[in-house]
Amino acid sequence: MATLTSNNPATGEPVGEVPVTPAEAIADLVARARAAQPAWGAIEPQDRADILRPAAAAIASRAKELSELLTREMGKPVREAKGEILSCGGDALERELADMVEALRPETLHSERAVSTIYRDAYGVCAAITPWNFPFSMPHWMCLPALMAGNAVILKPSEETPLIAQAYVDIVSEVLPDDVLQVVHGADDQGKALVESNVDMIAFTGSRETGKHILGAAAKHLKRAVLELGGKDPLIVLSDADMAKAARFAVRNSFRNAGQVCISTERIYVPEAAADDFVAAMAEETAKLTVGDGMQSDTRVGPMINRRQRDHVRAQIDDAVSRGARLVRGGESEGDSLFLTPAILDGVDHDMAVARDETFGPVACVIRVASDDEAVNLANDTPFGLGAVVFGAPDHAARVARRLTAGMIGVNQGCGGVAGSPWVGARESGYGFHSSRDGHRQFAQTRVVTQARG
Repeated sequence: MATLTSNNPATGEPVGEVPVTPAEAIADLVARARAAQPAWGAIEPQDRADILRPAAAAIASRAKELSELLTREMGKPVREAKGEILSCGGDALERELADMVEALRPETLHSERAVSTIYRDAYGVCAAITPWNFPFSMPHWMCLPALMAGNAVILKPSEETPLIAQAYVDIVSEVLPDDVLQVVHGADDQGKALVESNVDMIAFTGSRETGKHILGAAAKHLKRAVLELGGKDPLIVLSDADMAKAARFAVRNSFRNAGQVCISTERIYVPEAAADDFVAAMAEETAKLTVGDGMQSDTRVGPMINRRQRDHVRAQIDDAVSRGARLVRGGESEGDSLFLTPAILDGVDHDMAVARDETFGPVACVIRVASDDEAVNLANDTPFGLGAVVFGAPDHAARVARRLTAGMIGVNQGCGGVAGSPWVGARESGYGFHSSRDGHRQFAQTRVVTQARG
């Protein structure tokens, strides 16, 4: 049987391997899932939560082991990996289960003549296709609401990070009936076969281009789809912003996880009068970051995931410099090393690929503007619309934030909302959404049963 080897991006050494799922075997896996689903779907949501609850303690108890595996396989600093693991286990998972039970609870509406009850039932079999940048939390984010809604789930994780995804499936499957949660390993052939198989729903996080292909394939049979796609998130720094605070945020959100985050700051709009000082402050903050193996305690920026992604980022930097941008610092990579030092580009404009196309790497692009209007117009000049951030005096920043076309907008903070907020993209960054009561319900079929009174 063919195997898929996972390599440590920091060292190039093999971490482990998994068997590749033959594409022709996927139809059988879906049939097994479909056979297992009715019994699982017949269980009440609260009872499903009780069945899944032991996974919370299991994940939390293995946090050190799992975070080290995640770092060796994906590269992010181990402290960040541990945070990712713990966000999916322990008390966090307990709260998620309770929220999902509440989201799935039937609702009753009354009139003088009838009573309508709104139910949220399983679709059947859900395919979950997840990326490598958050290789434990993204499977969790898709599989858990799908399972809680009563679906059987087939997970296809990224071929870059199969081991940590398999570990997630192994833990959760310990408490589930057979075939309710299965995993498919492989690359494009397996992903296409799963999308085209007899599944009822597809949940996907990844590139905009792949998302379009998936939506096209799903349309043939009107399969339900939830897609979180790429981003090109802007940060607008207003003239009345706390510049030091904004610069610290810009550095942190541009370079976290080596910039391999869907809501990384990829475009920074700064007033011309403040730009020199702002760029200097960013350079000073960036100099404090240690680039290295994520297993080292002092590492803040790990490696890129693979050579293809590293070369894509370097090509964007080279193109920008050739078109007149100034490389303030960073952008270095030696030989075949996947480490790329965090880069700051000043004088970027929208004719450059680095300002138009998703980067997904450790590059901060500063674009100088003359007014709020110019900043807003340029920030909205994109087909993407996942997140955005505005720094400035609170009322001023809030007014500017309401002019931005993005699904999630932060004012003097990151774009993520408080607990219970949806994770949602606008334009070509999202199709459907995750999290929150309404996000959980996207994994369930709404049914309305109306009964006459009397």
